[in-house]
Amino acid sequence: MVTIDPEREESELREYLGDSYDRSRLERYGEQLDEEFERVGDEQSFYRSSEGYLYNLTAFAMTRTKEPYLKLLTETVAPPARLLDYGCGIGSDGLVLLEEGYRVEFADFDNPSTRYLRWRLDRRGVEAPIYDLDIGRPPTGFDLAFALDVIEHVEDPLAFLSELEERADLVLVNFLEDEPCDTPLHRKLPVRKLVRHAKRRNLREYEVMHGRSHVVLYAPAA
Repeated sequence: MVTIDPEREESELREYLGDSYDRSRLERYGEQLDEEFERVGDEQSFYRSSEGYLYNLTAFAMTRTKEPYLKLLTETVAPPARLLDYGCGIGSDGLVLLEEGYRVEFADFDNPSTRYLRWRLDRRGVEAPIYDLDIGRPPTGFDLAFALDVIEHVEDPLAFLSELEERADLVLVNFLEDEPCDTPLHRKLPVRKLVRHAKRRNLREYEVMHGRSHVVLYAPAA
């Protein structure tokens, strides 16, 4: 089973940031991100400049919340399947899959998170493409494209799914139900509509995980 090592997640961030590392930001990972967003104001500028996401995404990886999603992925396709980690951020999901023998490629906007991902790849002695979504679209031909805890950040979730569907034979994505305490960075998703969309495209797996995360795996072309 694919597992994420919390100690490794933190130690790499500490090494990368050096003297500027602030563990209190890791402990307050949600609050510090919302505070940074309030200072920046503009959402698109925020996503391309946020240092707070280094702490937020590291802390979230340390919770190991995504391990059940990754288990579903590895039970569906075996290495050396070609995978696209879309909206990869700091790349924790794709990195652990790389070490399992998968051929992983990453896609996101150029920002502090993807620059940290480049450092992590180099530090671990592995190579993988990182596509800048401001420059162009990733290639097609992937066995599976996945976007975990990403779609709640986009303006048009159906267009987002269409983009994934064009890139790969299989799509793995999760839809979060809205909660009153959610960060303002999370948009309210039409969860039922999105699940129906997946069901119309040869749904392979559907499960509600962690009480609010609707996880779908489907084959769009079938």
